Amino acid sequence: MKSALRLAAKGRGTTSPNPMVGAIIVNRGRVVGQGYHLRAGLPHAEALALKRAGRRARGATLYITLEPCCHLMKRTPPCVPAIVRSGVRRVVIAQRDPNPLVNGRGASALRRAGISVTLGVARREAEALNQAYRHWVRSKRPYVILKAGMTLDGQIATSSGKAKWITSKPSRREAHQLRAEVDGVLVGIGTVLSDDPSLTARVSPQLTRLAKKQPLRVVVDTRLRTPLHAKILRNVDEARTLIATTEAAPTAQRRALQRRGVEIVTLPALCGRVSLPALMRELGKRGITTLLVEGGAEINAAMLKARLVQQVRLYIAPTLMGGINAKGMIGGSSPQGLAATLKLKHVRTRLLGGDLVVEGDL
Repeated sequence: MKSALRLAAKGRGTTSPNPMVGAIIVNRGRVVGQGYHLRAGLPHAEALALKRAGRRARGATLYITLEPCCHLMKRTPPCVPAIVRSGVRRVVIAQRDPNPLVNGRGASALRRAGISVTLGVARREAEALNQAYRHWVRSKRPYVILKAGMTLDGQIATSSGKAKWITSKPSRREAHQLRAEVDGVLVGIGTVLSDDPSLTARVSPQLTRLAKKQPLRVVVDTRLRTPLHAKILRNVDEARTLIATTEAAPTAQRRALQRRGVEIVTLPALCGRVSLPALMRELGKRGITTLLVEGGAEINAAMLKARLVQQVRLYIAPTLMGGINAKGMIGGSSPQGLAATLKLKHVRTRLLGGDLVVEGDL
């Protein structure tokens, strides 16, 4: 099963909104077929493994990291009938598929066909691999990663807004790799006005070439203050941009941005600003299963206050900035007591290019 999990991980960043899945077929101690899901609309992992195994699948054991599908509400044929026809004797499944259209039905259908089914082998590892998919299926909202580059004393920019570059180049390369793996990147209008980011995923040692897969660029802009010369309006053929706004946005600016190839979505206002819960629901409907928040202090604070963040990833440079006017990672008002603070769970730390990377779940 560990080998199947390693296979599944090869689909990281390309399978959305589908999960990452790996499958291996073993007959008499030998691997006779294997495969992993690469992209929505392409064959599933078990279908690829069965095709490669051919007749050698008869009497074999199929190891698969996620329960096989049995429904027709998708672009590819269901996998359970193919498994039954193959003559596989036993199926070992790491985890149930949380999709309500499956969720135990695939395993039950295999058992009714007389196939031995073992469920739950390496379940924790399999669930960790597809934690974003599981969250999206259950909540109908994207799995949100809040990422920030900061100094050791928690500052993300100087008092004048300068932030390039606080962290090391290896940290920046990893951040671009993360962009290429998620479905969307979100910032607030404040970041667009102060930093003018492109929000594209780039590769090469100098980070100058666009990656093959680009995330949807999402800007929270209540009154459509996004300048028509902003970098997020470039590369529209390779990277799409969506601006979330409200009825307060001027019609002329809306039309001007749309002419630049930007999609505008009008959402309800909450306390005078774009409702972030409504935005998360909208992105979830669009199949955005993973979202990277790379904004400034205010959007960070708003997302955390709304309890919309599932994971935090901090790149901490070994430098001290100081000053009461420096820009901290989280804006807004401070809580009155420590009981109201947010505590990370399952904290992981590692070194990267001289920086300390801290990851934790909320």
